[in-house]
Amino acid sequence: MKIIVGMSGASGVIYGIRLLEVLRDVAEVETHLVMSDAAKLNIAVETDLETQDVVSLADYSYSNRDIGASIASGSFKTDGMVVAPCAIKTLSAIANSYSDSLVVRAADVVLKECRRLVLVPRETPLHVGHCELMMKACQLGAVMAPPMPAHYILPKTIDDLVNHHVGRILDLFGLDSELVQRWHGVNKSE
Repeated sequence: MKIIVGMSGASGVIYGIRLLEVLRDVAEVETHLVMSDAAKLNIAVETDLETQDVVSLADYSYSNRDIGASIASGSFKTDGMVVAPCAIKTLSAIANSYSDSLVVRAADVVLKECRRLVLVPRETPLHVGHCELMMKACQLGAVMAPPMPAHYILPKTIDDLVNHHVGRILDLFGLDSELVQRWHGVNKSE
């Protein structure tokens, strides 16, 4: 399995980082990473990591300016892409097929090839323009997976919330990461 991981300039780079960390330990998954300059800036702001630390988690990485990269072509077979986090600017470019960067071009290719595209928009509050962009991206075939906390898991740490959400993203690719605390109903004896 080949999965592209895009990281753009919204807060929440931990979602893309954790996704790469988890996928690194899944033997049958090959990861392809592309990050915007703003994502690299947020790595420095939001984590103790360097950009190179994140790059080293992926099997392959590309410059966001490399429109000639393999992941820019539909003939390069992948199983899909996750953009985590997905800035509203990136969401807008994807929804409007404005492929001015490799993150957006790779996402556009995934959509045109009818592959799975999962977007993790990290913005709040949302105005109607943001909601319209999400709807438009969904109409094109993208799946919206904003990082909404699952309180039923009784999280103790931020990592609990991040891990659960990353696990739910991987569920969309048929990968059981064992990060998700599955709901068994209110009456657990059923």
